[in-house]
Order: sequence, then C-alpha cells, then structure tokens
Amino acid sequence: MNIDDILRLRTATPGCAQLIHFNHAGASLPSQATLAAVIEQLQREALGGPMEMADIQVQERARAAAATLLNAQPEDIAFASSGSAAWSQAFNALGPWQPGERILVGRHEWAGNLACMAEAVKAGARLEVIPCDAHGAVDPQALAQMIDGQVRLIALTWLPANGGLINPAAQIGSVARRHGIPYFIDAGQALGQLPCDVQVLQCDVLKGAGRKFLRGPRGTALMYIRPQFLQRLLPVQRDVLSAPWDGKRFTLRDDARRFETSEVSLALLAGMANALEEYNRLGAIPVRQRIEQLSSGLRQRLRAIPGLTLRDLGAANQQSGLIAFTLEGWDSVALKQTLAERRINIGANGVAYTPLDMQARGLVNIARVSVSYLNTEEEIEVLLTNLAELAAQPQISMSTHRP
Repeated sequence: MNIDDILRLRTATPGCAQLIHFNHAGASLPSQATLAAVIEQLQREALGGPMEMADIQVQERARAAAATLLNAQPEDIAFASSGSAAWSQAFNALGPWQPGERILVGRHEWAGNLACMAEAVKAGARLEVIPCDAHGAVDPQALAQMIDGQVRLIALTWLPANGGLINPAAQIGSVARRHGIPYFIDAGQALGQLPCDVQVLQCDVLKGAGRKFLRGPRGTALMYIRPQFLQRLLPVQRDVLSAPWDGKRFTLRDDARRFETSEVSLALLAGMANALEEYNRLGAIPVRQRIEQLSSGLRQRLRAIPGLTLRDLGAANQQSGLIAFTLEGWDSVALKQTLAERRINIGANGVAYTPLDMQARGLVNIARVSVSYLNTEEEIEVLLTNLAELAAQPQISMSTHRP
C-alpha cells in the first residue's frame, strides 16, 4: 500500500475526516460504500416491502466473500449477530458434557467464551489452561503433553483483546488434528488484520465479528464450520430455515446454515458483503504489512514516554496491531475518556474481558491502541503528543497492579 492508496481509502471513509480513530479492535470505521449498501437495502424494503425485497443475492454475495476471505466454500459459512453468539451456538451444539471431560484453553481466552464453558464445568467438565512459552504465547509442545482420551475441546483466542500477542493457531491446529480433537478458534481480532486460511489453521470452527478490522456493520458476524465436522454439531436453536419440514419430519440442513434462522437483517448483510469485498480487493498481505509497519514504529516510540509501560506479550517481530499499555497516574478508562474529549479514540479493557491472563499478570485494566491500515503517521504524531502531555499531568492515582 502506498500513500495514494491510503488517502483514497481515507477519502472513502467519512469518519476519518471527523476524528482520529485508534479503536479498530473495538469497532472500525466503515466506508461510505458500506454505509450506502445498508441504507439502500433499507430503502428498498421501506418502498417495496421488507419481505418482498428479501433478495437472496445479498446473502449469497456476503457468503461468497466470507468464503474467499477464509479459503472455504460458501456452504461452510454461517452468519450471526455477533461473534459471541456464533461461538456459543457452536459450543452448545457439542451436546451435554460429562464429569471428567476436559476443555483446554489458552490463558488469553475471551471472557464470553469462558462464560459458555462455565456451564460445562458445572456439569463436571474440567477447564484447564495450556502453559505459555517464553513470550507469553500458547505453547503447542506443552499442549501436546496434555492430550489424553478425556480432552473433548481445544479452544484458542488467536489474537487476544488485551494486547499484541499472536498465538500460534496453525501449530495448535496441527496438534488438535493429529489427535482428532475438536478445535475452535476465536478470530475476532484476526479477521481483517492477518491472512486467515482455515485449511492451514486446521480448525473445526472459527468465528469473528464484522465490526472490527473488517470494517463491517455492528450486529454482523461470520462463522466457519469444517464440513466433515458439521454432522457432530446439533444446534439448540432451530427454525424453518435451519431444520426445514420435508413432509415427514424436521431435518437439520447439511450445511453451515443449520446455525442460522429465517429472520435476518439483509441491510446489515448488504453492508457486510461490501466490507468483505473491499477487504478481499485490498488483499490480506498488504493489509498485514501496513498494520505491522505502523504498529511496530508506534510501539517503539511509546516506550520513550515517561511513565508509560507497554503491556504486550509475544515475540517482538510477531505482534498484531493491538498495543496495550498503562500510564502512571492514570486509570485506563479515564485515559480513554480524556482522549475522546480531544477526538482521539482508543480502547480500554478490564479484567472481565480476559480474566485468566489479566489475573495471571496482576493487571486491573489496560489502555489499548489498535492500528488499522487507515491510520497515518500524522495521526500517530498527534496521539503521541497527547499521551506525553497527559503523562506529565497525572489525573488519577490508581495502580494498574493488584496490591
């Protein structure tokens, strides 16, 4: 990507003219074309009738674009209202859990996924954390040593929400496939940031939200299900789309849409289709290179701010565009709010989002800058200037570590 490409993309994104946005890991800024796709579908429904304007081609476009993104087939893709909704549907479709069965997770697992697993633990299953390597990433070799006949699921949050770590998802997939153990990937922060090939990852289920680095609308998410694994999943939620009546009985579909319902927002899917197509045209590798270039330079310069401590994990040359830090004298939520008043958006995460990792590291909360290919060096300069100014004027005396 050259500067002309970036300027063209920014011009096509109305939000770039209004503020400085470094919260792409929370929700990114949609393009004008994505907004237009949503509005145009709503207008068609308003003028011609919502049911009458339910064009199946909208869903087909979105499904085809999602399949291209993941190197999958369209029939392997299901859509949901959120990544958490997709993950919980897939997890619950595994069926009842028995005492002694084991779930192996990375220390950085997203709290919403852990909340689903808590029900399995109530039934007697054991939730166990895979050890980390020297850089804080999930260790595939340690995982291999944990495998026995009681392991029923391996779950991984590929890019944790609380920092720049990139977990070795493909290597973990190799362990899971070798032992025939179901493998779920939460790719919420990876989609739109890294190349994502489900064949290389060897996962059985992968999910991610549309609103983050893919720049799709809120209320959209996608889920991939490996076709050979599909028949092992029995969704709890069913309707006339997912389990249609065949004249004798209600039969589950034989594609990923067994996880969908007949009621869907075509307007949001129209926006999702456009966002996915835009990303696919850009290409995953140029996007990754651009984000890596900006974020690595920003990390280096953040270290020079007095009182600012980076809280990222992972090898220095294998980190994502999520940068976690704390600033002495500042609660991270207050820091986020103060920067927002200056029209600079960042994120802030507490223990509740990634409890296993935050507790293991003694962190109460972190501030988070997440970089997109839309960001510029000029925006980084403004962010650094404001952080240096706030570092010199601490507002809140609150430790970021437990006493």
